[in-house]
Amino acid sequence: MAKQATPATRRAARSRPIRVLIAKPGLDGHDRGARVLARALRDAGMEVIYTGLFQTPEMIARAAADEDVDVVGLSILSGAHNQLFPEIMGQLRRAGLDDVLVIAGGIIPKDDVPHLKALGIAAIFGPGTPLQEIVRFIREHAPTRESEE
Repeated sequence: MAKQATPATRRAARSRPIRVLIAKPGLDGHDRGARVLARALRDAGMEVIYTGLFQTPEMIARAAADEDVDVVGLSILSGAHNQLFPEIMGQLRRAGLDDVLVIAGGIIPKDDVPHLKALGIAAIFGPGTPLQEIVRFIREHAPTRESEE
């Protein structure tokens, strides 16, 4: 029986920093939280790619593939998560990114969380979540990938 990887063994096995794509899907024009999170992740030693505002599901999946990310973080405040997140997850699957950790944050009602997790979104972080909690979650759950250099 294979041993389960622990956060410590994942960090030891990782030969490059965790690469995180932060995306703002849809018509949501508020990105302060996404920018604050991007900075916190960068300060924690991760490589962060921020896509900017008004991203389509296709644009997010293409950027995730092009940037060879380990994590996709979706930030949404518009209330369109039940429309956009299934589309994004489908685009990620079509791009062959089944192993990428997907997390989300923003204004998402608790009643919607089970549906979103069933889509494959690993965690939903609401307003006021401590940044270190998000950093810890990513470190513990990001897939381990070897550098191609």
